Amino acid sequence: MNRTTLSLIGAATALAAVTGVAALTGGSSDDADASAKAATRLPVQRSTLLCPTPSSSDVSSTTYTAYTPKRDGVDAKDGTAGLLPAQNPADDTTDPGGDGGKDDGKNGKDGKDGGKGGQAAPGGDKPVLPLKEPGKPVTTEESSADAPALIGTADGRFAPGWTVQQTTTIDAGSGRGLLGTACTAPDTDFWFPGVSTDRNRQDFVHLTNPDDAAAEVDLKLYGPSGRLKPSTDEAITVPPRSTVPILLSTLTDQRTAGASLHVTTRTGRIGAAVQAVDQKAGSDWLPASAVPSTSVAIPGIPKDATSARLIVFAPGSDDADLKVRLAGPNNAITPAGHESLHVKSGMTTAIDLGDVTKGEPGSLLLTPEGGEGPATPVVAALQVTRGKGSDQETAFIPATGAIERGATAADNRSKGSTLSLVAPRASAKVRITASAGAEGGSPVSKTYEIKGGTTKALEPPRPASGKGPYAVTVERLSGGPVHASRMLALTEGGVPMFTIQSLPDDRGTVAVPEAGQDLSLLNDD
Repeated sequence: MNRTTLSLIGAATALAAVTGVAALTGGSSDDADASAKAATRLPVQRSTLLCPTPSSSDVSSTTYTAYTPKRDGVDAKDGTAGLLPAQNPADDTTDPGGDGGKDDGKNGKDGKDGGKGGQAAPGGDKPVLPLKEPGKPVTTEESSADAPALIGTADGRFAPGWTVQQTTTIDAGSGRGLLGTACTAPDTDFWFPGVSTDRNRQDFVHLTNPDDAAAEVDLKLYGPSGRLKPSTDEAITVPPRSTVPILLSTLTDQRTAGASLHVTTRTGRIGAAVQAVDQKAGSDWLPASAVPSTSVAIPGIPKDATSARLIVFAPGSDDADLKVRLAGPNNAITPAGHESLHVKSGMTTAIDLGDVTKGEPGSLLLTPEGGEGPATPVVAALQVTRGKGSDQETAFIPATGAIERGATAADNRSKGSTLSLVAPRASAKVRITASAGAEGGSPVSKTYEIKGGTTKALEPPRPASGKGPYAVTVERLSGGPVHASRMLALTEGGVPMFTIQSLPDDRGTVAVPEAGQDLSLLNDD
């Protein structure tokens, strides 16, 4: 086989790999020199999601809900979706939401008891939450303290927009509260502003590796004065298809109430989520912030929030000067006493905003303060508290990316769900669809207008004649960027328990460029 033949095979293979289903098209040499045609957006063919270990508390119960919305242009026949349990080689390190663990779980070493994480997830040895058809959610409940982390894959018709929600209720103990998280896709870089190494907090970062090779992970903490001195510079080893929980206070001897955690991988990819347990204010999951950006939206502050604490970090080499605005139901205002915020490079800045919403729902917007030079990207999160005294409960809202096409919250109930939408700049139009319930019913859709610079908080539509948990999908139809979150609330023993999930774009489609013939690839030089 000569070099020209090999070059032809290599060229065809490379083009096929880049374009997926794009075809090699003929044309003249002029076509090859023309500007590239607009890419076509096609549904993704495979999705991976990782759910952290829910809780080791004996008084907890967890609901899992999975859902894939119906999408145009998707093959209506092929595909599967389900999750399987991950191993937990550091089993006795985790007691988030319970009594606390002593072992830090570094490097994947075995704990004293061992083996809990290897037990079957809800549903035994079979995949958890297998979907039968897009457009209809499936749900299951688990009350065992041995419930493991889950690793899931969806392909074919179930891949675009596949969403899994994990919602845990802990009735008593220091971790008492409602803890919710949307299971996340694996990545190599995460920012968590809002973590703590304070003695009143137990924050665990859960690292889950979906792949067949070990992942090496670096964890760095940054406080108000810069990086917290690490107790070790060793990387964390996460074995294949395993989860490792790390108590953040074991990473440093320095104690601070407000810090930012940077999670990066040296090799491999992981899912990362932080479970924050406050001795007085309950517990919840802290999701990763959106990627560093010069303008930030934090959607969905409840109207009855008794306090809000903003945490911001500037990861670059320059300081950030930010304008702070609260987008309410009618307009955007500047919170009294917090018109601007200066964030030093490499240092975490936290400010208490108090009851910033004053009885109305809102969203926090951070934009560059006027001045010379380029704006500095930041990451941010908001810690929100409802209730007072011993009846407090806390939740976290990270900076959230805009919805480009669609986003879904999988677990909604007949009562207690609130959807918040903010349009930071131009007005926008969205369609909100309630799926069928897990126990039947029919989907219902409504269209809403969101005025620029305002937040619309609403009770999402419910399925017609539906029973059981249902999903809510937000589609941006026109106008400016839209950022969204969903609050799920219930009252237990007088405590206003709640959890808030941000709704970034589900990335259910991918841009596939149209390939053209380029004979220069066959150059034998």
